[in-house]
Amino acid sequence: MVPPQKVSKGRKRRRRAHHALTAPNLVPCPQCQAARRPHTVCERCGYAGRKLSIPVKTEEK
Repeated sequence: MVPPQKVSKGRKRRRRAHHALTAPNLVPCPQCQAARRPHTVCERCGYAGRKLSIPVKTEEK
């Protein structure tokens, strides 16, 4: 099956104008001040808000 008409550059670019990615919104963790996404558990300290959700293993050197 063949497309009925050629799609012009302008029509194609107008359609793709909404396909841009947005940067993730980051907030500082209240415990360790690391950047994290809102409403999620901090990967560095394991806190979600003011509660410890996941105990994080510390690496021993």
